[in-house]
Amino acid sequence: MAWWRRKKESLERTSVEQKQSLPKGLWSKCDACGEITYTAELVQNLRVCPVCGHHHPMPTRERIAAMVDEGSWQELDTELRSGDPLGFRDSVPYRERIVKAVKSAGPGDAFASGIGSIDGVSASVGFFVFEFMGGSMGSVVGEKVTRVFERALERRIPAVIFSASGGARMQEGILSLMQLAKTSAARARLREAAIPYISVCLHPTTGGVAASFAMLGDLILAEPKALVGFAGPRVIQQTIGQELPAGFQRAEFLVEHGMLDQIVSRLEMREHLGSLLRMLGPRAAAQVVDAQGV
Repeated sequence: MAWWRRKKESLERTSVEQKQSLPKGLWSKCDACGEITYTAELVQNLRVCPVCGHHHPMPTRERIAAMVDEGSWQELDTELRSGDPLGFRDSVPYRERIVKAVKSAGPGDAFASGIGSIDGVSASVGFFVFEFMGGSMGSVVGEKVTRVFERALERRIPAVIFSASGGARMQEGILSLMQLAKTSAARARLREAAIPYISVCLHPTTGGVAASFAMLGDLILAEPKALVGFAGPRVIQQTIGQELPAGFQRAEFLVEHGMLDQIVSRLEMREHLGSLLRMLGPRAAAQVVDAQGV
C-alpha cells in the first residue's frame, strides 16, 4: 500500500499548492444579492454591486479619489491629534485605542478635511474616516469639521461634508458632546453668509453627528439604504417596546418622510454634487478651478 500513500500525499500536496497560489481577496460576494464579482471590478465600480446596485463599504481614501477631481485635493489640518484629556480607561486605555486606530486606519483621526474641486467647483470638503474608531467625533474631529465651515466662509466657497459616524466619542465624555454645539455654531455662521453647504449622509450616520451638522445642510443627500438617525432602531424599539415601521431610519424611509432631500447613487454623486453647487448660487459657480488645485 506504500505506493497508494505516496500518490495520495502527492495529490494532497498539489491541492494545497493550488489553493495557496490563489491570491486572497480576488473575489467579493455581494451582501445583498450574493453575486460573486472580481474585487478589482467591484473597486472600479466604486464598490457598487454591478448586479443589484448594493453599496458596499468604501475606504475613505477611495471615496476621496472618487468624489474630488483628480489632482485638486489638498488635505489640511493633518497636524491635529487626539489627546486624552480625561485619562479615560475602560478595558483598554484610550491612548492605546488611538495607537491601534492609527495603525489600522493611518495617521490623523476620524475625519479628513481639505480643499478640492467637485466636478469643477471649488469647495471646502470633509470626509469622515469610519475606519478610525467608527468615525466617532471627539475634540479633533469637531475642530476639523468647524474648520471646514470656517474655510468655506473665509474663501467664499461652498462646504460639502460626507458623514459616516457612530456618534460622539465616549472616551472624551462631555468634551465630545460639546462638539455638537461648536460645529453647529460654525455652520450657522456659514448660513448667515449665504454660502452653500451640502451634507452627504453615508452608512451609517448616527448619534451626535446626525444630531448636529449632518442634518443642517441646505441640501441633505444620502446613499441608498444608508442608516441615518440619532439612536439606532434596535435601541428605540427596546426603549418604547413597539415594532418599528419597515425600513425605519433608512434613507428611503427618511426621504419619504421629509427628513432627507434626495438619494443619490455613489456612481452619480460627484457629477450630481457639481450640478447642485452650481445651482445653489453664483458664488459657487464662479469658483471653478483647474486640475492643478486651488
